[in-house]
Amino acid sequence: MKYQAYNRHNFTEIPQMKNFSELFRKEILISSKVLPFKTNNYVTDFLIDWSKVPEDPMFLLNFPQKDMLQPAHFSEAAGMVEGRYSEEQSAEILKKIYSELNPHPAAQQHNVPVLEGKKLNGMQHKYRETVLFFPRQGQTCHAYCTFCFRWPQFTGISHLKFRTDEATLLASYIRKNPSVTDVLFTGGDPMVMHASILRGYIEALLEANIPHLQTIRIGTKALAYWPFRFLTDPDSNELLHLFERIIKHGINLAIMAHFSHPTELKTPQVAEAIRNIRSTGAQIRTQSPVLKHINDDPKTWAEMWRLQVNHNCIPYYMFIARDTGAQHYFSIPLVKAWEIFRKAYQSVSGVCRTVRGPSMSCIPGKVQVLGVSEVVTNGKKEKLIVMRMLQGRNPDWVARPFFAEYHPDAIWIDQLKPAFGEKKFFFEDELEQMFKEDLSESSLVNFE
Repeated sequence: MKYQAYNRHNFTEIPQMKNFSELFRKEILISSKVLPFKTNNYVTDFLIDWSKVPEDPMFLLNFPQKDMLQPAHFSEAAGMVEGRYSEEQSAEILKKIYSELNPHPAAQQHNVPVLEGKKLNGMQHKYRETVLFFPRQGQTCHAYCTFCFRWPQFTGISHLKFRTDEATLLASYIRKNPSVTDVLFTGGDPMVMHASILRGYIEALLEANIPHLQTIRIGTKALAYWPFRFLTDPDSNELLHLFERIIKHGINLAIMAHFSHPTELKTPQVAEAIRNIRSTGAQIRTQSPVLKHINDDPKTWAEMWRLQVNHNCIPYYMFIARDTGAQHYFSIPLVKAWEIFRKAYQSVSGVCRTVRGPSMSCIPGKVQVLGVSEVVTNGKKEKLIVMRMLQGRNPDWVARPFFAEYHPDAIWIDQLKPAFGEKKFFFEDELEQMFKEDLSESSLVNFE
């Protein structure tokens, strides 16, 4: 199948879009003035059920909608599309809107590591064992998810982006940090790169022969949105041979696949693509946020985990929609997310229970909602939200249970208050000190 991309300028050429009103198409056009928009003919022909549009989950995952913007932002975007502002005014309006959408959640700009006094822009090092690398040529995707927390990578505003082509600096940094065991190639989507370009980045690591480097991870949505990347693309065999090369070098290769709905796992193409990847010796781990309008139902998650295991993939994470972009449209309360996770978890066998969640990737770390519990204090029953960190800026924070007052409507950790009358959560003073010392130059480089 030949790849055909659709964006805000040509999406009306999609044959199925001709069945919808001009107003409906205009609202997509206006919404995509703010939210990056890109899809392709595999998604439109194989994944979207056009008879269920606009409620179809795969449609909502790809096509920006009016309600994904706050009313004021939609009004301003409409003014830009309708020519009510000059080019300069439109640029300023967009800049303002983007700043209000929290373009760098979890303080990710503070995660940039330092090597010999130089900031390594295009890399992030938040957790001791894992370094993130954003290859310059991999900062787009085969299709964009409307919930994506990395939406700034796809805008025209360069200062919002992370990207680099300094593979040798990556190898040098890892060599000087023996606590690093994992490198995650991320984006965007590294699988948009030609295999020869990806090989250049990978070979720089392999040739460095770093004894403590154990795992290379590649984050990708390609299995869901363009499985032909591993089937019939001109360089698909070259790509699979590269995966084999990593394995033969003695390094674990983990493909971090993003599947948000069971539909993405049901085509013959994705089944074959998964078989091709696994035949190289690579493992495939799966993850997604839990999203209103898309998968906020335990039966959907249980079906998705079973399909993943049946394809010999490893369910890995259920995330909470991050506090950026269209969070107001996709987010659900933390308590409800836990209920969805719990009911889905109860209905699958042990081989599916490798999954962890629901988890917030927030400033202190990956915070898992363990559930709601009751305690008796001063003779009164009190509901609490129980949490722990799966990852933390300080590794000593990991796996320590902590408690928040019950809040049935909270969607993010900053809406929770510590339980038992405490003023702060246990990690807050240390986290504040980390920021005072400048994370990127101290805590993140010198974990030990």
